[in-house]
Amino acid sequence: MKPRNRLATISLALLTLFSLLIVRFYQIQIIEGAKWARIAKGQHELLVTLPAKRGRFFGNTQIKKGHPARDTPYVTDVVKFHLYADPMAIKGGFKEEIGLKLSELIAVPSPVINSHLSRKSRSRKLMMWLDPEKKKEIETWWHPFARLNRIPKNAIYFIQDYKRSYPFDKQLGQVLHTVCDERDHKTGEWLPTGGLEMLFDDLLKGKNGKSLLLRSPRHPLDTGIVLEEPVDGADIHLTINPYLQAIAEEGIEEAVIKSGAKGGYAILMDPEDGAILAMAQVPFFRPAEYRTYYNDPSLVNETKVKGITDCLEPGSTLKPLTMSIMLLANEEFKKRGEPPLFDPDEMIRTDRRFFPGRSKELKDVRLHTYLNMDMAIQKSSNVYLSELVVKLIERLGPNWYREKLTSIYGLGEKTGIELPAESPGFIPTPGKKYASGLLQWSGPTPYSLMMGYNLQVNAIQLLRAWSVLANRGHLVQPTLIRKIVKEGEEITPPHPAPRRVLPASVAERIVGSTKYATKPGGSAFRADIYGYTEAGKTSTAEKLDKGGYNKKRHFSCFVGFAPANKPRFVLVVGIDDPVYRYLPGIGRTHYGGKCAAPAFKAIATRALHYLGVAPDDPTGYPKGDPRSDLDEADWMEETRELAKIYKEWNG
Repeated sequence: MKPRNRLATISLALLTLFSLLIVRFYQIQIIEGAKWARIAKGQHELLVTLPAKRGRFFGNTQIKKGHPARDTPYVTDVVKFHLYADPMAIKGGFKEEIGLKLSELIAVPSPVINSHLSRKSRSRKLMMWLDPEKKKEIETWWHPFARLNRIPKNAIYFIQDYKRSYPFDKQLGQVLHTVCDERDHKTGEWLPTGGLEMLFDDLLKGKNGKSLLLRSPRHPLDTGIVLEEPVDGADIHLTINPYLQAIAEEGIEEAVIKSGAKGGYAILMDPEDGAILAMAQVPFFRPAEYRTYYNDPSLVNETKVKGITDCLEPGSTLKPLTMSIMLLANEEFKKRGEPPLFDPDEMIRTDRRFFPGRSKELKDVRLHTYLNMDMAIQKSSNVYLSELVVKLIERLGPNWYREKLTSIYGLGEKTGIELPAESPGFIPTPGKKYASGLLQWSGPTPYSLMMGYNLQVNAIQLLRAWSVLANRGHLVQPTLIRKIVKEGEEITPPHPAPRRVLPASVAERIVGSTKYATKPGGSAFRADIYGYTEAGKTSTAEKLDKGGYNKKRHFSCFVGFAPANKPRFVLVVGIDDPVYRYLPGIGRTHYGGKCAAPAFKAIATRALHYLGVAPDDPTGYPKGDPRSDLDEADWMEETRELAKIYKEWNG
């Protein structure tokens, strides 16, 4: 080949090669520039989430006069660290040695760690939720080791995070709930498991920040540029008092154990403003161990707040409410210029068994020939109230009775308490049908309702209804939230003012009747709080089982308030499935008066002492106690007089 031709060939080859390089450079820098820039950044930079502190929950210590008004956290965030490795920055010859040492330090099998270190990855999570002390221990070993073996110090690194901590352990567990250990992989936000954590998630979660960290031996991963500061979540201050909550939890746990029950709850509420002071439930739920509960089908049910999600037939605790409606009927007839429905003090015959609309006989636990209103509440008579409800329905119709249960006491409607999954309950409606086609309201329905059957209420509804009696006529809005503090600004949630729904005179008259229940001769004498006045009512409702009522399975409860004359709280105690048994000297232990009433007394006594409420019945103690004077004790004279009249009427 001629020199000129050879030169031309070489020049053309070089030009072609140069052109290919230009094309390749154009492809890499222009067409694929963004991709390669992203890869380069991935090798040298790491975008890290700066976690925001989740909002805290605080208890209320301000309800007791003279008590320090300090914030008592129920839930708070504590600093923890996640351990990561950059396998591609670690020389192959050291990976096994590093795996063995980390296995020793964090108690993870070395094969598991080695599997992470063998990956072609720039970031592998080795362990979550390490304490600061453990972080320091690992760094004390790692930094000298990395320096000695010329391994980038940031080949092993930590990312700070926050973990929910529960200073009171299981206390208030079902109400508070928790968040899952791992955040949502897409959003980086926490995943609440239920309760207040779920309902107030938008306020609690705050806003995570971002930081750009450098991936280089000269630049450790704990330094970098903060792109966006995190914003901590709002703090929520509860109406719950930690001391009253502890009293309630200890009291209901003891009652459940003694009665051999499946479970139970005890809830205290201030009848003046609806503030929930304690909400205890057994079996307990420990938020920090949530995985145990959700991985065991037999335990999942214990994560619910049964006082709002589960309904019960209130049984005899509804009788005083029904009796107040009978008194209202008297006022209605008075407005119309008609004869009253009944006289509370009159002698009404109560020995008949069959009533219009019922195919089965209706009877009391013990036969009574004659009763008046006070005796009927004291003895928990079904027949007395049936005599009245027949007349009520005949003269005012079924809708009038039902409407009063809803408009006065809020039954059949959600209370609006700040918890998810509240059940509205149920009251049958005249004219409406079930899905089966059967009428909700039939001939026997009024008798069932007045005994607390054929309707469903949750425990908070029952508390609210009884608060109408306790505060002498006002319907309140139950609440768990006292205030919310967001970025230093205090927010007071809107709270409806109590509204009058019942004349004070009617409420006062019913309170007087319920006071007989806790005195000698009453079905709830075991609820008598020594040194204080109280009012309340028991219930022993048969449970529905396989399409019918099981006479050996019950939900037993007591609802009442103390002091009776100026109530500090209303308290409901519910015992689910107490053992059906007979004990010599005690009798059937499943009755509300045997298992729930004593728990009411124990919890209420301790609560009154803690709150510093002065005894309003200083001589109301049993015989033998030096403080006892049954001639001066509250309601004893009235009780003796009622017993005298009862004996005259019934022999």
